[in-house]
Amino acid sequence: MNREGSVTTAASTTTCLNCGAALGGSYCASCGQKALIPRSLAGFAGDLVAGLFNFEGKFWATLPMLAWRPGELTRRYVEGQRSRFISPVALYLFSVFLMFAALSFSGTLSNVKITGDLDSAAREELVALQRLEQDRASTVSQGKPTAELDRKIASQREELKQLQQLKEGRLPTGLSEDGNNPPWLRNALRKVATEPNAVMANVQEATSKYSWALIPLSVPFMWLLFPFRRNVHLFDHAVFVTYSLSFMMLLILAGSLLVMAGAGSFAALLLLVPPVHLYRQLKGAYRLRWWSALIRTFVLLIVASVVLALFGTAMLALGVFS
Repeated sequence: MNREGSVTTAASTTTCLNCGAALGGSYCASCGQKALIPRSLAGFAGDLVAGLFNFEGKFWATLPMLAWRPGELTRRYVEGQRSRFISPVALYLFSVFLMFAALSFSGTLSNVKITGDLDSAAREELVALQRLEQDRASTVSQGKPTAELDRKIASQREELKQLQQLKEGRLPTGLSEDGNNPPWLRNALRKVATEPNAVMANVQEATSKYSWALIPLSVPFMWLLFPFRRNVHLFDHAVFVTYSLSFMMLLILAGSLLVMAGAGSFAALLLLVPPVHLYRQLKGAYRLRWWSALIRTFVLLIVASVVLALFGTAMLALGVFS
């Protein structure tokens, strides 16, 4: 038994302490673990520093390329240059964590309240109704017909009634128990009406938990962009999608930081970045001509909208039915 602070080695058994393979040097040829295993606080601190510097080195090698040369980064990783760059999955998880942390810290997620929106909408409808009634009174005093105003007033009152029913936790007219809607739909609508903020919290939780689903949702569409490229594999598309999504998450993070700093107008300009980034990544990763990359970028923007719609629908369903 080694005393505390000693170095545990595999020299006595000439086998790796991790996998049991025979040792022939300072590292195991089978699993890569060191032969000398420090068992001390100094060794722990050394592993911590080495890990930080290793990640930092990969971070500064990966991030600039992700921003300015995303196609080259994707291609080099696919072709086997793995040790110098952060893996797409690790970068994606890191980006998702930072994005949701920034959105939560800035209050963006906590400020999404449905009840407040209903109250505001109800007040606006009430003000509009009062104006219509004033117009009708003025029209009556002038001896003019009021049929058109009466129709607008009736419609406005109906809309106000629908909003009031939602605020009170009752289903609006047409979605009530007397309707022909299936029970599961009525229950879902009732939950949205009676517990809107709880549903929104569930949606936010599901989005952060299942954000990885964007990758398998996107890869089949990427395959359809290159149906006759035999030298392109699903792995290549997965790397492309994951790096691209990582950049978009970091872009949202940058926008959140700008909003927190009071530079919301500059944050809006970031909306121009995704098409340019997708074009550069497509052109570099798949070695496309400019016109081919441009066409595929246009298609990919439509695909991204479809994928986000599917993902958003799935997260909404999880939020409602969970």
